[in-house]
Amino acid sequence: MIFGGSTDFAVPAGYLNTPSIGIPPAPVAEAVDAAVGRWRTGQDTPTDFDEAVSRSRSGFARLAGVPAERVAIGASVSQLAANVAAGLAPDARVLVAEGEFTSVTFPFAERANVTEAPLAKLAQHVEGHDLVAVSLAQSADGALLDTAALRAASEAAGVPVLIDVTQAAGWLPLDVAWADWIVCGGYKWLFSPRGCAWLAVHPRAHERTRPVAANWYAGDDPWSSVYGMPLRLAGNARAFDLSPVWLAHVGAAEAFGYLASLDLAAVREHNAGLADSLRTAAGLEPQGSAIVALEADPERIAEAGVVASVRNGRVRVGFHLYNGPDDVERVLRALG
Repeated sequence: MIFGGSTDFAVPAGYLNTPSIGIPPAPVAEAVDAAVGRWRTGQDTPTDFDEAVSRSRSGFARLAGVPAERVAIGASVSQLAANVAAGLAPDARVLVAEGEFTSVTFPFAERANVTEAPLAKLAQHVEGHDLVAVSLAQSADGALLDTAALRAASEAAGVPVLIDVTQAAGWLPLDVAWADWIVCGGYKWLFSPRGCAWLAVHPRAHERTRPVAANWYAGDDPWSSVYGMPLRLAGNARAFDLSPVWLAHVGAAEAFGYLASLDLAAVREHNAGLADSLRTAAGLEPQGSAIVALEADPERIAEAGVVASVRNGRVRVGFHLYNGPDDVERVLRALG
């Protein structure tokens, strides 16, 4: 694959909005198209989607570096994080990064006492808390978590950690299998449709996780637990499953197959390299992230043919496989 010029993508030049919506490569789009065709002609039964869900679960497990039996499926980060929040005492103290995406913070703020600290100093504030919840790459500006520092601090203080990898998985090689929980949404850097998300649960955290949306699909044998009592949930992380959004997992299953063909170290070099070249030209320090937040006029950015978003009052752009140096130049021209 030639990054930035692959015929696998139909994305137009100037599309830098992956932090909001990722674009699927051809195999993913074709798989979903085919599934829609089967749906409209009545060719599927519910069990026909089991393979796609299994491939989706296994694909995320490989990416996160954990066994598939540790992974639960869901529809969104907040819904899966709620399983973790529900295991906390009402007076629990949760540490988060300042300006963290609210799908990470709100599930905990609704139940516990949440304290914010600067991302760069997060590890210094771990002691005295009952849980840390933080993104590996910040949604607003792409700032990266110092995972080594957080791991050392959390292990020293005995404080469990939830890490959201939504803005990192797919371009940044993951080294977070040590975390108690890893949560991720698939519709950004993972090329998947919206409606699929995953929660990896470390065995030591299983008993502290609550199945707040217990349902038939979370049963020990889903197809024999659709009626009647008693409660009979799976003995592993499937106990936290949400009934799957079928078409989303069809796309995710194909997307993880596509990702498996990539060298994520090379993907990071490509994506972060483009982002840092933009940062340098704009007078900012490189940060090794695929996401850049700029003080810029959103209208001028749009007029230059750049598709971006505005977060925290700044224009946010993100670089993925379908972007190249021309996209950097397009933004720089808009900046003047």
